[in-house]
Amino acid sequence: MADPRLYVALDLPSIDEARHMVARLGDSVVSYKIGLQLLPLGGAEFGRELAAQGKNVFLDFKLHDIDATVEKATRSISGIGADLLTVHARPDVMKAAAKGRSGNLKILGVTVLTSLDEQALIDIGYHHTAEELVLHRVRQAVRAGIDGVVSSPLEAARIRAVVPKGFLVVTPGVRMATDAVGDQKRVATPGDAIKSGASHIVVGRPITQASDPRAAAIRVTENMSK
Repeated sequence: MADPRLYVALDLPSIDEARHMVARLGDSVVSYKIGLQLLPLGGAEFGRELAAQGKNVFLDFKLHDIDATVEKATRSISGIGADLLTVHARPDVMKAAAKGRSGNLKILGVTVLTSLDEQALIDIGYHHTAEELVLHRVRQAVRAGIDGVVSSPLEAARIRAVVPKGFLVVTPGVRMATDAVGDQKRVATPGDAIKSGASHIVVGRPITQASDPRAAAIRVTENMSK
């Protein structure tokens, strides 16, 4: 029943609550994202636990440091058994992560956060549209030799047109048409994200905060094939 292209974001207050959510979702979900909220609470070890259960694990840790530190951190993380790891899409950071990876771990460069819109980028000091900045960083990611990028679904089609076959395009900011968008600014439905070229989608609160998370996950999975 589960579609491995759907990663459910376990952005929850504790490991116990995350573990309980995995149990509630049961066979409706096989892929999970662990982010910064759980990292200081044992998120890396929880990722190892999920991987041992046969789950796909996405460690959204967004590494960003000097080359040697990123390389060594990536090498350490490779032993957890996760499938995906994020780093900031800065050329030196991406190259260092590519050098440090081993096993089945794939590296994703985070391009432009889906919580940012054009005005937010201007306020930060960028003089590009979100799409221009994303595509610039995608080209850098390809040259750095990493495996994919994280972007909003609105840029997925343009990315797919300029990257090699098999390059991953992972899209958060995915919502059903009836869902509240929350703090996300650049969003699309699951089906539209996949049709636009996303290899995987990430969905958090619309599933984990639903009264019936399993039913919500099934609706998302069904929408992915529309």
